[in-house]
Formats: sequence, C-alpha cells, structure tokens
Amino acid sequence: MENFAGLSGTDADYQTSKIVVLPVPYDATSSWIKGADRGPEALLEASVQLEYFDTETGAEVYRQGIHTAAPVLEQSSPEALCDAVEKRVAAVMDDEKFPVIIGGNHTVSIGAFRAVAARVDNLTIVQLDAHTDLRASYEGSELNHACVMFQAQKLAPITQIGIRSMCKQEMNCFDPARIFFARDIFFDQTNRWEQEALDTLSRNVYLTIDLDVFDPSIMPSTGTPEPGGLTYFCVLRFLRRLFRTSNVVGCDIVELCPNPHVKAPDYLAARLAYQLMTYKFRR
Repeated sequence: MENFAGLSGTDADYQTSKIVVLPVPYDATSSWIKGADRGPEALLEASVQLEYFDTETGAEVYRQGIHTAAPVLEQSSPEALCDAVEKRVAAVMDDEKFPVIIGGNHTVSIGAFRAVAARVDNLTIVQLDAHTDLRASYEGSELNHACVMFQAQKLAPITQIGIRSMCKQEMNCFDPARIFFARDIFFDQTNRWEQEALDTLSRNVYLTIDLDVFDPSIMPSTGTPEPGGLTYFCVLRFLRRLFRTSNVVGCDIVELCPNPHVKAPDYLAARLAYQLMTYKFRR
C-alpha cells in the first residue's frame, strides 16, 4: 500500500508523526456489495493526488507528520478482527498520537471504539451514516457491520447523523434527541440541527464515518448505497464545528467499496481524511 499522501522521510516517520493512519482491509461481514477490503488501498492510492495546502484553513497538516501503519490483516473471525484493531489503536493512543482508521466495512470500528472507551472518559461516539446499525445481531453475528452502533452503545452515548434507513426492530434502540435524519437535515434551511447535535455531545468525541452518509450521486462506491444522502459541504460544515467545540480523540472512515472505473469516490474519501486531520491540528 502507498503511504498516505505519498509522504516519506520525516513527514511519515512514526516517532515524529502526530497522526497515524491505520488501514484495515476487512470485508467478511458485508451483507450486499462486496469489496470494502479494497477500500484502504484505493483511498491511499487516491491520497497521493492530494494537494498538501488546504484552501479553507490555509494549513498544511502534513507538517504535523502522517505515518501510515502496516495494515491489520486479521481475517479468521469478526471477534479476532475486532481484538486486533483494538490492540493496534490502543498502541497508537498510548503513544499520544491521533488515530485515523480506514476500512474495510464498519465492523472494523468496533475495535477502535473499545480502545478509545478504555482510555477516554466523558466520551461520545458520533456516527455519520445512512443506517442506524443498531441490530443486536445480523446474519448470525453480533459483530456484523449492521450491529456496530449497538456495540458502541455499550461503551458510550452515541449521536447519529444522516440516517435514512433502519429496520422496525431498531426503532426502540435509539434516543430520539440524539438522532438526526437526513430528510430533516435537508429541509432545515437554518441548519439549526447542527447546534442541536452539538448540544448532545460530551467534551471528548470519537468520530465514525460510514461513507454512505453521502448521497450516492457523489459517493456511489459503498457496500449499501442509500438515496437521499448528505452533500460534501453539508458534512464539512458540521465537522468543522464539531472539531472546534469538542476534543475529537480519533476517527475512522469506512465502507469505501471502490469501482476501478470510477475514481472520484476514492479521492473524496482521501480528501475527507485529510480534512479531518486538518480540522484536528489547524491551530
């Protein structure tokens, strides 16, 4: 795999880098379109085309150092995969670095949740996603990608943004004050929802982004595309405020299912990752 943004030397050295990108090419629990295991490599390949200068903030976050770690290759079971991710994320956090996990399907986030929750008090897990992912079990596994936020709720309060699909059984599994449906966001011309969402958060936040939160018109390359998604700048506007008002301690970007003939979604995912790093370290 490529180093993120094609960095090398001191810009990518683990010891001096403040940011660690952790690829997790895992797809075993996907339930529809397969290929998320190719997502990390596609994102890293696209990231080589990034400009280092950010026009919004005037920052060049690569100067903070961005190390691309060896991928987590555990495939024997969902349990083993989550344990392996937890161990790797824990090591990054113990070294006081900012983890950016790139999946793989959403199951990879569970291990990250566990590592962060064990080390950070007063935590909220913020989910940007088309689906609630609140099933207790799906297709015979409690660690299926459709069960991710059910697992998250065991560790910390959750706030869910961009939701537009769920099963009836999930209706009793979420707090109505902490879920922000895509249709309501679309019709909220004053963007009042943003402050309402921010008001649900504690001081420390872990951010998990399933790329199907975006509308399929700009992000068709996901395992479960859902119409009616958010636009790129709608997401960035919220994330900018989130990073200003909360201490984001780590993040992940998951569910990129690359199409070899359409590269724009891969680049969107890479650009989004770089923007998250920029918002974290722009000061």
